[in-house]
Amino acid sequence: MAYDEITVQLPVQESTQSAEVAVITKQTVTAANGIKIKNAFDNKNNSLVIIVEPTTGGAVTIKAGNNYPNKILGDLVITPTNNKVNAIIIEDISRFENRDGSVCLAFASSFVGTIYAVAKRAGLKPVA
Repeated sequence: MAYDEITVQLPVQESTQSAEVAVITKQTVTAANGIKIKNAFDNKNNSLVIIVEPTTGGAVTIKAGNNYPNKILGDLVITPTNNKVNAIIIEDISRFENRDGSVCLAFASSFVGTIYAVAKRAGLKPVA
């Protein structure tokens, strides 16, 4: 499958260092292509949140990763609620993470909607 790719959006710390803020860019899902989230877990404490906003329903399948042994648990099918913001937090990372650090999602052919992923930045704050 030729996946469309998205990257995890990392909020930026505001001046008091009390909160992080991001302007989110949503990706329209092409159901036939699926989505690959690049470097899905390169973030703080595995804080990845995948947001799916379907307007027309259909299942979202989080594809099993390609690392043994947890890949044998297989794919996970989730049915999000139409016209709502659906947050997916992956608890069993090793079940879904691929060797390249990505997570892949497939969509029912009837799925119409958007997706994005957000997480906390890991490591030191980049020097500007």
